[in-house]
Amino acid sequence: MGNVKIETDRLILRKFEENDTEAVYRIFSDKEVNTFLPWYPVKDREEAERFFKERLKGKKYCFAVCLKRENEPIGYVNAEDDDSHDFGYGLQKEYWHQGIVSEACEAVVRLLKEDGVPYITATHDRNNPRSGAVMKRLGMKYCYSYKEQWQPKNFPVIFRMYQLNFDGQNDRVYQKYWNMYEEHFIETDV
Repeated sequence: MGNVKIETDRLILRKFEENDTEAVYRIFSDKEVNTFLPWYPVKDREEAERFFKERLKGKKYCFAVCLKRENEPIGYVNAEDDDSHDFGYGLQKEYWHQGIVSEACEAVVRLLKEDGVPYITATHDRNNPRSGAVMKRLGMKYCYSYKEQWQPKNFPVIFRMYQLNFDGQNDRVYQKYWNMYEEHFIETDV
């Protein structure tokens, strides 16, 4: 794993570090940024430090997204190292609509492919079509939707599941969420 660092035209993608607590707080405390993320916004720097240790530190494919000129985290890209290879991302809202997430995600997708990860999946709340647009730009294909009582927020959400296969098995569809949730279906207008 080591200290993987990826550079793109505008960005440095690197591991989160102990001294990034302030940036972690800025990213994960914003209510609007965290609306569609699977956790509540962090309330203070102590929670940000805990969040860093529990969710960001030491993960193989978790990257801080930094602008080259500052090398200060403004967002993240993460791929889980389990059978879902679940791909996720988030960005401080003042950097939205500049193509930063797509640029960062494309770089991480290249790394995952080079590392032999067979596929990635990603889900987005149906009420957050912008996240789905990023998935489509990455070449991900819509597979199905399912309704989940979302925890810890405890309200029903319809998620759309996308997948991108790297190993040539283009018809493979990750079935875990389809099988796990009783209410699942394929939308035709995605």
